[in-house]
Amino acid sequence: MRGDRELKGRLHAYDQHMNLVLGDVEETITVVEFNEETYEELVRTVKRNHEMLFVRGDGVILVSPPSRS
Repeated sequence: MRGDRELKGRLHAYDQHMNLVLGDVEETITVVEFNEETYEELVRTVKRNHEMLFVRGDGVILVSPPSRS
């Protein structure tokens, strides 16, 4: 997704605009902060869980099956 977000969940529905309905979703947000005094980048990840989520199609970049491990 745009905005350094990644969603992993079960696909329940989609349409021709790539709008998605996902269930049991884990959202991972990557935040990069820049310290102007030390010129260092700090990378943080924030994880949230959602029971059901609607994703608008214009924010979707890639849809793929889960990786097998």
